[in-house]
Amino acid sequence: MELKQYWIIVKRRLLLIILIVAICCLSIGMYSQYFIKPQYEASAKLIVNQFKESNSLLPSIDLGAINTTIGLIKTYKEIIRTPRMMKKVVDAYPELGMTYGELIGKVSVSSVNETQVMSVSVRDSSYEKAANIANAVAVVFQQSVPELMKVDNVSVLDPADPSETRGPVAPNVKMNVAVAFIFALMLGIGIAFLLEYLDDSVKSEEDVEALLAVPVLTSIPKFREKDAFEKTGGHPQTSQMGRKGNVTLDA
Repeated sequence: MELKQYWIIVKRRLLLIILIVAICCLSIGMYSQYFIKPQYEASAKLIVNQFKESNSLLPSIDLGAINTTIGLIKTYKEIIRTPRMMKKVVDAYPELGMTYGELIGKVSVSSVNETQVMSVSVRDSSYEKAANIANAVAVVFQQSVPELMKVDNVSVLDPADPSETRGPVAPNVKMNVAVAFIFALMLGIGIAFLLEYLDDSVKSEEDVEALLAVPVLTSIPKFREKDAFEKTGGHPQTSQMGRKGNVTLDA
């Protein structure tokens, strides 16, 4: 099938495709705007240092130790989201009113560009609550590291501020509508080609040639009654003898 034939199929079902795209985009946009509860994200940052004595000076920094510390962050990232750690947060902060399973689902941990900084992020329907949870997890983890790792090398670098006003990070209405547009367009085009494949009616000269494998010698155009009025200056044509049974007017 040639590219021109593809375009003819799409053009023939263009109204259907536009309708599918419009309904999908409108539905997803309204659902994202009015039915999905907004989510806010707050983050608390931790810094992981190689343990040294308090009188340690800057020139004593060991690059090898820093690289080791960066590798240690991978372990810390897994420890923070364990049930044991989340249970400690629940016990230490009962005012959060959450189970350790709910905390695990809300908390995510990442390292900042392969540095010694870790970010504890929390998503919740309230930014204030998300900030309180992030700070609680950061503090409990800092207090638990000496017991777990036998080294005190974690400090809270930048706690989240519950009093800040932040916009929601989800849902992203524009992104949802854009994704819906792409999928709806693909769906509409797919349905158009499916309907064309299932339609075996004869609509054009090309269909006749493909069906009968013979060339079309002539064709009779569709004749409408208003065309007759236009050609006779507004006067209806009168049927002539011998032709009344052979010619019909398509109203």
